[in-house]
Amino acid sequence: MLQSLAGSSCVRLVERHRSAWCFGFLVLGYLLYLVFGAVVFSSVELPYEDLLRQELRKLKRRFLEEHECLSEPQLEQFLGRVLEASNYGVSVLSNASGNWNWDFTSALFFASTVLSTTGYGHTVPLSDGGKAFCIIYSVIGIPFTLLFLTAVVQRVTIHVTRRPVLYFHVRWGFSKQAVAIVHAVLLGVVTVSCFFFIPAAVFSVLEDDWNFLESFYFCFISLSTIGLGDYVPGEGYNQKFRELYKIGITCYLLLGLIAMLVVLETFCELHELKKFRKMFYVKKDKEEDQMHIIEHDQLSFSSITDQAAGVQEDQKQNEPFVSPQPPALADGASDH
Repeated sequence: MLQSLAGSSCVRLVERHRSAWCFGFLVLGYLLYLVFGAVVFSSVELPYEDLLRQELRKLKRRFLEEHECLSEPQLEQFLGRVLEASNYGVSVLSNASGNWNWDFTSALFFASTVLSTTGYGHTVPLSDGGKAFCIIYSVIGIPFTLLFLTAVVQRVTIHVTRRPVLYFHVRWGFSKQAVAIVHAVLLGVVTVSCFFFIPAAVFSVLEDDWNFLESFYFCFISLSTIGLGDYVPGEGYNQKFRELYKIGITCYLLLGLIAMLVVLETFCELHELKKFRKMFYVKKDKEEDQMHIIEHDQLSFSSITDQAAGVQEDQKQNEPFVSPQPPALADGASDH
């Protein structure tokens, strides 16, 4: 008897705080996924880093042996300055000296990466004025970009997602949930094909040092706004039509980001995902819901009243002007 009562009380306790339990498991799962990624990246990349370090030590030792007139501190000072300049997007190599980082097309590409929060890091402001302007430009531009993308995605989603799903549901009588799932999958496949596979094939042809995997990696890192900066197109030596190429890449990144957001919005509108997300949200109290409903009704009533008053005023303004009759004349007319 006591065990059954304890079991029922535990069940009620879990059901009462179900959202908190789900949120706790969500946080735990995220931390475990974070640790899992760190373990995999460390185990995969650490041996390659060790090999690269050994190779650089051998090259440095051999260079000093072949050039005895040069001391190791002088070499390290020179290499330190070269690496510092490379971090700012300036290279001393002869095959990279012809590309300017701050011509108009490169600056346009940089502005697009800043506003989209991609930030490859291959080009950064050199001057204090440029850094200060970048801060101000980003503070204004990033919310402006979010507003712009939200408005565009909302309009595109109506024509690309909601109307097709509603058409098949009303016209052919299919289940709305089933149509929405099929439509989301098809939209995802088309988006991946048009903004990942096809551009990856194009980049693998236009970029001499990129294979298909590296090109696909660049497309994914860019459109997911990760922007690691290890692969940046249009930076090769004697790149043909470099200005036009940079403008095309800027347009591709903007359109690809919009397409990714449309697909994400389409999947988020699925009934199953909405139901799944609600498991981790804080449930509103009944009193809060009632207050929200009352406030919404009051706002709706006041807006309807204001609209009605506005319509009456418009009608009065549209009516021809007629001077009101004096009360005595009106009474006299009624007596006659």
